[in-house]
Amino acid sequence: MNLKPETLQRIDEVITHYPVKRSAVLPLLHLVQEEQGYISREAIEWIAAKLELQPINVYEVVTFYPMFRQHPVGRRHIKVCRTLSCALNGGYRTCEEFEKEFATQRGAISPDGEVTIEFVECLASCGSGPAVMIDDDLHEKVDCAKARALAAQIKAEAAARTK
Repeated sequence: MNLKPETLQRIDEVITHYPVKRSAVLPLLHLVQEEQGYISREAIEWIAAKLELQPINVYEVVTFYPMFRQHPVGRRHIKVCRTLSCALNGGYRTCEEFEKEFATQRGAISPDGEVTIEFVECLASCGSGPAVMIDDDLHEKVDCAKARALAAQIKAEAAARTK
C-alpha cells in the first residue's frame, strides 16, 4: 500500500499506545481513510498484516461503523440519517431532494465529482431530525427547503474553487 511517510510514521507511533496491537484497528482505519479517502481491500489486508490479524478481523470493523467508506466518494460527502425518528420527519424526502439537486443517486458520485449522497444509520440527533452530516458538519431539521439551500451552498463553494 502506498502511504505518505508521515502517515506511516503516525501509524507506527499509534500502535505503541496499545498493549494489544488489535486495539489499534480503529485509529489505523481513520489514518488510512484520512489519506486515501476510503478503505480499500488492499488497506484492509495491509492493516491486518500490520496488526498481525486476519483480514476478516479488520473488515468486520470497517463494515460495522458507518464512518468508514469502502469506495471512493465525491469531494463532499452527504450522509442522511434514515433511522425511525428522521424517517418520520421526512428524511427520505430530504435524501431525494439532495439526489435531485446534484443529479445523482445514493451511493454514486455526482457527474461533476462534487458529492456522494448516502443513507446512514443514526447520527445521534433524534430529536431534531431529519439529521444530515455533510463531511464532518451536522445539520439538523433538514427539510427539502433546507436541503436545497445546503446544495446551493455546496455548488457555490465548488464554483468559487474552480475560478
